[in-house]
Amino acid sequence: MSIRVIKEKCRGCALCVRSCPFEAIRMSGKLPKIGAACTECGACLEVCAFGALEKVEDGRKKGMDISEYHDVWVFAEQRDSELMPVVIELMGEGRRLADEIGCRLCAVVCGENVDRLTYELGCYGADVVYSADDPRLRTYTTDAYTKVIYEAVTEYKPEILLLGATHIGRDLGPSIAVKCGTGLTADCTKLDINAEDKKLMQTRPAFGGNLMATIVCERHRPQMATVRPGIMEKAAYDREHKCTEIVLPVSFEEEELRERVIKMVKSVREKVSLTDADVIVSGGLGLGGPEGFELIKKLASRLGGVVGSSRAAVDAGWIPHSHQVGQTGTTVRPNIYIACGISGAIQHLAGMQESKCIIAINKNENAPIFEVADYGIVGDLYKVIPAILNALDGVE
Repeated sequence: MSIRVIKEKCRGCALCVRSCPFEAIRMSGKLPKIGAACTECGACLEVCAFGALEKVEDGRKKGMDISEYHDVWVFAEQRDSELMPVVIELMGEGRRLADEIGCRLCAVVCGENVDRLTYELGCYGADVVYSADDPRLRTYTTDAYTKVIYEAVTEYKPEILLLGATHIGRDLGPSIAVKCGTGLTADCTKLDINAEDKKLMQTRPAFGGNLMATIVCERHRPQMATVRPGIMEKAAYDREHKCTEIVLPVSFEEEELRERVIKMVKSVREKVSLTDADVIVSGGLGLGGPEGFELIKKLASRLGGVVGSSRAAVDAGWIPHSHQVGQTGTTVRPNIYIACGISGAIQHLAGMQESKCIIAINKNENAPIFEVADYGIVGDLYKVIPAILNALDGVE
């Protein structure tokens, strides 16, 4: 359903504008205009004394013909014309899903001066790249990106739309889903195609990570999911892979964009990129205090890695949240993950158990972390780590 203005009945009283709790209605001349933020709550219908507003069937929910939808789309999140790492993971997963369904893999990118990203996305496996290039898309805003991508979805009808579970993806995904009248599964850790009906099976942790729920969008399209960074295998880079570019039209009326970015201020603090790291050395409550992270930093630096932590250490105020690994932190998949003084709560395991090699150091031989570790060292980390550093100093 959607809200429609009956021009012949409208008197331009603007009562509907004042009644909208989402500020989704603006006056355009003497007529109200329904914007992208409309949730079809019906508040405007109740106050209109002239019957100038009505709900109409737009085909998004009832009567949707899902056979019209095809292709797998990946939202190619970028900043300053640089693809986010999660996009490369989504391209790899999207290619696998597209091959199982028997359709094309497509990417949709929004921004300013993003022309070169078409070639890059093609090298990562995109058969088609839908690009929207406009100065108003340089910095992400919900209204602008939602409008452009929703109109593209309406025109080209993708069967699946995947986004990274980043700050932007977690905001943009639900906004597009509402406009499309479809569902969205957030923070997925696994995606599969049902062999019988080719529907997308979306798996995510539920009930605090104590079980895994698999969700299917039966009757609506596109099937939408946000995927945690660091979970999927990255796409291979192939310079010979060719793709087609389709330029998306970009047009906004002033009242459609409720947000405006005035200034970007980058935080001045130690930078940590857990998702890109090959080696992560993490500390937990077993460190005994914040000073324990100095030893963790020494080992991480010696191995060319970065410092991670458990949620307990973050909650204790020993280290910033940007270092947190786990269900409520960052999901990682490094070549080597060293857990120091971390017991192995299920929420932490959910964020690192896909690491290629897990090494656990803990005084408690019954700690759950040893159940997923490839190598376990039972001992005092304040004795074990210095011994490792001494051994490494003798290695050229």
